Amino acid sequence: MSDLLEVTGLCRSFGAVRAVDEVSFTLAAGGSLGIVGESGSGKTTTARILVGLEQADAGQVTVLGRPRTGRARGRTERLARAREIQMVFQDPYLSLDPRTSVEDALRETLRLHFPDADHPRRIAELLDQVGLGSRAASALPRQLSGGQRQRVAIARALAVEPAVMVLDEAVAALDVSVQAQVLNLLADIREQTGIGYLFITHDLGVVRCVTDQVVVMRHGRIVESGPTAGVLADPQHPYTRLLLESVPRPGWDPDAIAAARRAL
Repeated sequence: MSDLLEVTGLCRSFGAVRAVDEVSFTLAAGGSLGIVGESGSGKTTTARILVGLEQADAGQVTVLGRPRTGRARGRTERLARAREIQMVFQDPYLSLDPRTSVEDALRETLRLHFPDADHPRRIAELLDQVGLGSRAASALPRQLSGGQRQRVAIARALAVEPAVMVLDEAVAALDVSVQAQVLNLLADIREQTGIGYLFITHDLGVVRCVTDQVVVMRHGRIVESGPTAGVLADPQHPYTRLLLESVPRPGWDPDAIAAARRAL
């Protein structure tokens, strides 16, 4: 498979803090890559650089063979970049306009990117694709559950037909049963469309379920990477092993885990 996304030598500093330090990875067409690490590991900063919410100090991001250099210049380039990569955030209530219905939110996105399309038909397709019925079209965000709002956010991202979708802790705020539903939905969409996923998460359960490849970050650097099954079954770096040991289970000792983390 060819690469949808190639990241090479990405760096970003905030003052004296090196948030992202020489990060490189690729995402294959139709692939699913997890970037995992604790808060402060640099994973979200990396994601924000990819979608243009942050500017890298150094390094290169290439999408569909086209390098992204600097800020987008003009409306046409901004729209083109948006159609390459879309992002779904942890809290959809903050990313959805509370005064705008589901239908209007989707129509606004379609009007911006595909002004000549059959918007009513496409809106119906998108709602069906994310498992929401036509009755959800007239609903405001406050009238929907957390899982339904996240489905709306996914539908809005899919509306521009992106090559890559970045999901930043996209199921972290949902109940476990709802998490499973949304992850199954994402798996189905990936199979149907061939879209590439980049999951930003601290949850190794999510990584295990929905990714083919995984990158483990600590203090802005990649400490381990490879096929998900292999990395989780036989982690080579002490930090990766610590993350696996930190997953709560019978006999889990949080104090021992905290002591091990400080020793690294």
